[in-house]
Amino acid sequence: MRGDGRFSPSAFSAKLLAVESVADTAAPVTEQDAQRDFNRLSEDVRAYLALPRGETEEERREYNESLNRAVLGYTYDRERILAVIADRLLRQRIHELPGYQHPYSTLAEALFAEVIGMSVLELVLQKREGLEEIQVVGTRIFEVRVGRSVPSQYAFESLREVERIQQNLVLYNNDRINPRKRWAEVMLRDGTRVTMTGHGFTAQPTLTLRFYTVRRFQLEQLGRAELGTINERIRRMLLAILEARFNVVVIGPTNSGKTNLIKALIGELPDEERIVTIEGRHELMLKRDFPTKNVIEYEADEEDVMHRSSQAFKLALRQSPQRIIHAEIRDEDANIYVRACTRGHAGSMTTLHANMLEDVPEAIADMCMLDGRGMDPERLTKRIAEYVTQIGIEMRIASGRRRLVRLAEMGWAGGEVFVRDWAVFDEELGDWRYPQAPSASARARLMEASAEHWSSVWQPEPERMRGAEPK
Repeated sequence: MRGDGRFSPSAFSAKLLAVESVADTAAPVTEQDAQRDFNRLSEDVRAYLALPRGETEEERREYNESLNRAVLGYTYDRERILAVIADRLLRQRIHELPGYQHPYSTLAEALFAEVIGMSVLELVLQKREGLEEIQVVGTRIFEVRVGRSVPSQYAFESLREVERIQQNLVLYNNDRINPRKRWAEVMLRDGTRVTMTGHGFTAQPTLTLRFYTVRRFQLEQLGRAELGTINERIRRMLLAILEARFNVVVIGPTNSGKTNLIKALIGELPDEERIVTIEGRHELMLKRDFPTKNVIEYEADEEDVMHRSSQAFKLALRQSPQRIIHAEIRDEDANIYVRACTRGHAGSMTTLHANMLEDVPEAIADMCMLDGRGMDPERLTKRIAEYVTQIGIEMRIASGRRRLVRLAEMGWAGGEVFVRDWAVFDEELGDWRYPQAPSASARARLMEASAEHWSSVWQPEPERMRGAEPK
């Protein structure tokens, strides 16, 4: 300890050497003293690891990324950070702590477990195959695999362990989680996302680790038997929709496969097509996974007036986009996305939180009207149904797998929204049905743009074509 009460590694090292030199004559170190010394040393190591490393901004960012990955269980990064801790102790001539008992081979490993290790989550992370998300609520742990959350066989012994992991993650990102700010988020460049809340903001501390698991970038892969998200007939339908440049909206709950599907659709597009993505957090990672595509990726921040999604849209519209991929329609940017879809950016895609496809046009209209401008609700809903939500896709977990459960044409006829189901997944059959044909106008557009794909999958039965249909 220094005179000002702060921890000094050099003074602590000298103290240890003095203790060792009189070990035979001095009174034994108490367990409480040893634990206190370990806690002080842990704080020193934690602060040391948090120091910037590298001569360039990229090198410093890469080091922080390695710290985060070490906390989240990545083997190479854990070995790297363990070596940094061991080197720190060697330089300070600290080999052991008198009286401190630990189950590890070295003091460096004991310190690593405290400042980096994930406690019982280490056991969960040993089974990474198929692991999509870890959810911690208080001391309870849930594992998400194939979109389903199940209680883990493991649990934390105390809330302190959860809070320690939170502090490690925020410290290594120059963030904080304390009584004034009781939440934090960490996003790694590989797509792994960590969201945490502290006691007082939520009833108990929480920790959600969502791993980036998307590795399928073609529709053909989503149609394979082991996934079963779509079948060959729907694959051809989707290709025809892309070529006809319909605007698409995808709905579905979290972990239902929306991102997988959108990335697979983008994977089918020609590399030269100009694509602009607008997200609150970079999740699609198109430039990383499609390095040859002509993509501009915006990351909007609604709390920063200069970098909100509205500003991203304004700039994006001046960058000659052929398709706009909007991560999720929200209140703030609904009007701008609607304008983009109605002013020549055909083939755009977005997602939306809605219970049913029938609710989508009205839900977007409601968001558009929140900005206070006087608009006719019916006229606005009609415009959205005709130009923004031309094709609706619903994703959901069905029969134990992520499925495209509805593929439908959406439009306006007779003063109301219509939804024509081109494909519906039937859980009893375990397969898709094809209840309705496209409207006459959609059929003409499909045949003109993609006669090869569409004619090979749609040969409607006569009775399906009878009666009046929207134009």
